[in-house]
Amino acid sequence: MKLVSKHSLLAAAALCLVFGVATGAERNRSTPDEQSSVALTIYNDDLGLVKDVRTISLPRGVVDLWFEGVAARIDPTSVHIRSLDAPDDLSVLEQNFEYDLISPERLMEKYVGKTMQLVRFIDNKEDRIEAKLLGTNSGYVYEIDGKIAINPWGRVELPSLPEGLISEPSLVWMLRNERDKHTIEASYLTGGISWKANYVVVLAANDRNLDLTGWVTIDNHSGATYKNATLKLVAGDVNRVYPQAVGRMATVAMSAQKVGDRAAGFQEESFFEYHLYTLGRKATVKDNQTKQISLLEASDIGVEKTFVYAPQYNYFFSRMTGVDKNTKVGVYLGLENSKRNGLGMPLPKGIVRVYKKDNDGALQFIGEDQIDHTPEDEKLRIRMGNAFDIVAERTQTDFTVLSSGHLYRSSFKVQIRNHKEEDITVSVIELMSGDWEIERNSHGFEKEASHRARFDIPVEAKGSTDLTYTVLIRY
Repeated sequence: MKLVSKHSLLAAAALCLVFGVATGAERNRSTPDEQSSVALTIYNDDLGLVKDVRTISLPRGVVDLWFEGVAARIDPTSVHIRSLDAPDDLSVLEQNFEYDLISPERLMEKYVGKTMQLVRFIDNKEDRIEAKLLGTNSGYVYEIDGKIAINPWGRVELPSLPEGLISEPSLVWMLRNERDKHTIEASYLTGGISWKANYVVVLAANDRNLDLTGWVTIDNHSGATYKNATLKLVAGDVNRVYPQAVGRMATVAMSAQKVGDRAAGFQEESFFEYHLYTLGRKATVKDNQTKQISLLEASDIGVEKTFVYAPQYNYFFSRMTGVDKNTKVGVYLGLENSKRNGLGMPLPKGIVRVYKKDNDGALQFIGEDQIDHTPEDEKLRIRMGNAFDIVAERTQTDFTVLSSGHLYRSSFKVQIRNHKEEDITVSVIELMSGDWEIERNSHGFEKEASHRARFDIPVEAKGSTDLTYTVLIRY
């Protein structure tokens, strides 16, 4: 006797139906094949705006229209439909979003209490028996010939598709129509789709110039494919209202474009208080796909490498024991996002990954950082990591409490040792609180803010420099 597994039984249930529901002749249906155009606007935070335009023939009067092929993650409250050629001849009386999709589990749940056929093969001969489905919880329980059978072997055949189950998510409208044919635009918001920017930087050998390539990465898990879509991206922090409780394929489009010459790629424009990036060609974004499209390409951008020492614990109100040897000297790349520096395009937030060629000419990864939305003519600061050959140590040399605990005087020494073959400058950042005044200092400083002082300390190659200062703080 040839046995069929439980999983085969369920799969066969969906394949062996004798359909008894309304056909396309009885239902006004519109499928994605009727699309004349589709526009897709994607936001940073798991949101997309879809505008689906189709030419549809409809009978006059009050009719139902099944609009198939919409995103499974659609927000039904955001849907809007209109006739582009005769808006006064089409009005919406009722709107529904149908998402009770066909699946083996849902089919069997709908048939609880009903009779179906189990088909078995015994000695290569088909044997059919009638079985009444009693339950589907943690298995399938049948009544066969007055007896109870649990998960019996065989293939299930259902007489018809239960009412209410559909093959794909659909919008259903009740319309009042006074025209035989309409060009209809359905627009809606959907979750499950987002985009982000990624940047690749190649740093020159002298650490003073770099080449920058920007990519847009689109993740689509909305439950729909957008074929030959007009694609737009919105960069910015768009306010949204959220309810209180609520395998990938990849393709890469290699269509790089230079900054200032992006006719085939993304064209940027200001839009309200955000920035809009419009792709200069149509693109297909498939469901369950990660897609990359070139955003920009710029070369020979001027950059400045800086070293920063910023102690985390200041000890302005207590005595410091020992020497702070744990704080590292950070390495940063700074550049101006301006046309005169070879850029000048508003940059969406994203991750910047930096590479540099070694002595063999091979690119090596040297660090990455996250940047925020950066307008034109603003500066970018990319943290690369910590310097290997620069060591800084900080010591409190004196501490006194004055005026019954409201006035403090602290003295510090920061020693910077440079093991590199070149002269450097290290910016020492001290974060103050309260009312502070630097009484004595070995090097000049800049008061960058009410709580921040910066000392720029030059250190010769293979040399060492000591920064000393005394600060008086009233708190």
